[in-house]
Amino acid sequence: MTKPRPDDALTENQMLRRHRDILTDLARLASMPTTSRQEFFVEITRRIADAIEIDHVKLLRFRRERGDLFLEAGVGWRPGLVKSVAFPADMSSHAGRAYQTGLPVAVDDLANTAFRVDPSLRDHGIASVLNVPIAVDNATWGVLEADSTVPGSFSDNTVEFMNSAAALVGLVIHRTRVEEAHAEALADQAQEVQRRQLLLSEMQHRVKNNFQMILAMIHLQGRNAQSEPSREVMRKLGDSVMAMALAHNQLSPTQPSQLIDLATYLSALTANIEKPIEGVLLEIDANEMQVGIDQAVPIGLIVNEAVTNAVKHAFKEGGGKVHVELMNHGHGEALLKVSDNGSGMSEPPKSGSSGQNLMAALARQIRGRVDLETPPGGGTVVRVTFPRPATAL
Repeated sequence: MTKPRPDDALTENQMLRRHRDILTDLARLASMPTTSRQEFFVEITRRIADAIEIDHVKLLRFRRERGDLFLEAGVGWRPGLVKSVAFPADMSSHAGRAYQTGLPVAVDDLANTAFRVDPSLRDHGIASVLNVPIAVDNATWGVLEADSTVPGSFSDNTVEFMNSAAALVGLVIHRTRVEEAHAEALADQAQEVQRRQLLLSEMQHRVKNNFQMILAMIHLQGRNAQSEPSREVMRKLGDSVMAMALAHNQLSPTQPSQLIDLATYLSALTANIEKPIEGVLLEIDANEMQVGIDQAVPIGLIVNEAVTNAVKHAFKEGGGKVHVELMNHGHGEALLKVSDNGSGMSEPPKSGSSGQNLMAALARQIRGRVDLETPPGGGTVVRVTFPRPATAL
């Protein structure tokens, strides 16, 4: 269908208002994250045709691998042309000239032009064209072309409108590039996390096997020990290795921070401590606190030593209770307390005793201190005060 020459059907003010309204609608569409690039391409070619009252518009994308301008979207063209044909991108083509120079190119009369005219334009009766470059990130991406069946120049207002429309195309391409890059980065990050989780899981599996092998060797050595003191030493060594193994078991492959929930760890630890005297009840009351493996292991070994000593030495045949507490304490400190309701210490512990020295050395590893006391009501209390981790809740 042949329409009047572009820009003649409306007054200048009417045309400018139409251009403004259409550009506003397109800008709103371009800003919507749900709008895909191709959807916007189709819509903007349709709205350009409405704005300047022509039948044929096309959006051309430069293909670096082919060196041509591919018909990415358009209206008014015969079926089968869009998404299948390409046009020259050299200086002898009006579209190519716009792409190469980054400047608008208007041809008033294709019948009398030095530019090479594609046969598809003659087939559709195109008499004049306007090409404007599409810039993305300071580089020309492609060309937006308006094709009229009426000879004659496009007005300056139409050129400005087409430049604005091309700028919106560039914004949408830039936005979708950023979104695609972000999605790709997230996918790469997820893949890296998965890889690290797999490596950590494999490492934990090997560490667990190593701990099991060590525990089996200790158990075998304990059975072959010739005296009860030697067997006791091997049992305590086995308890210590078990405490370290349980700490490593608390590491989660899905947690890149590699923190251990201390309350969960201490619950597992106390549940695995061998209780040689029937009727001894182990209780735990712990605040949520996240610590690294280098802090969890010394804390676990202190608890293991204190609880083991209590259940083995604090009670007679009647049994009793051992209470493990972990809480926030004072300004920036945490308190670990292991108390029992046993007979208590008949005399203050010797400063050089192996158990006391071990707990003191372990406390120093977490920049803490150990105090042993016998409350007036009886029993024994081991108090360990140490700097509260920044991640403690």
